[in-house]
Amino acid sequence: MLLVIDVGNTNTVMGVYDQDRLITHWRLATSRHRTSDEYGVLVQGLCAQRRIDAHAIQHVAISCVVPSQLFALTEVSHVYFDCQPLIVDHETAGLPIHTDRPEEVGADRLVNAVAAYHKFQCELIVVDLGTATTFDAVSAAGAYLGGAISPGITISIEALAQHASKLSRVEFANPGSVIGKHTVHAMQSGIYFGYVGLVDSIVTRMRTEMDGTPLVVATGGLAPLIAEASTTVQKIEPYLTLEGLKVVFDHYTARHNPVHT
Repeated sequence: MLLVIDVGNTNTVMGVYDQDRLITHWRLATSRHRTSDEYGVLVQGLCAQRRIDAHAIQHVAISCVVPSQLFALTEVSHVYFDCQPLIVDHETAGLPIHTDRPEEVGADRLVNAVAAYHKFQCELIVVDLGTATTFDAVSAAGAYLGGAISPGITISIEALAQHASKLSRVEFANPGSVIGKHTVHAMQSGIYFGYVGLVDSIVTRMRTEMDGTPLVVATGGLAPLIAEASTTVQKIEPYLTLEGLKVVFDHYTARHNPVHT
């Protein structure tokens, strides 16, 4: 079995693949101080809770945007799963990267691009609504073209509450109408419809710079809510990053060990 781990700035998402089937997954708060032993005990406990034999995990694939955690993740792979993990970066992702500095592209953005292209085999724009809201363009030939990054929804909500004395933190929700009738409603309207407009505006502008008519795929926990009012999002893929890690692992293994089964 394959353990896939995506460490983001806010959440860490893990999943276990049995051949081509994602049999379970978890979403955890990211800790910048978690040790390899803590990861090991955590994974073993989570697997036990789902009645999965953690000893059957033979491979690990990781995307990580928190550099301080890479050592712990590598160590847990060695000690608890007796394997050398595949760390996804611009060299191991397995797709052409047409940017000025490929090494700066986040691993999560690369695996999203890989997964979306593997699934749809066409020109794409991938929108990931995470700690940051990212937009990534993929060519019809499967090359990563670049993208855009804006502050994430949760960051904006927290910043508004912290810097405006009379405004408190609100739940991100579709208020149903743009004109708010009270403060919470007004804040939800501005944040929700503001981000829907952000997504649609950037996607529309990116489309004009790309060939053809790219398919727009959204991922991340807030993607379904944004898609409700978006005029550009066409597909929602909640497990895109985990799927991308599986695809990258399979392709990397095939290139470097053709006899692997």
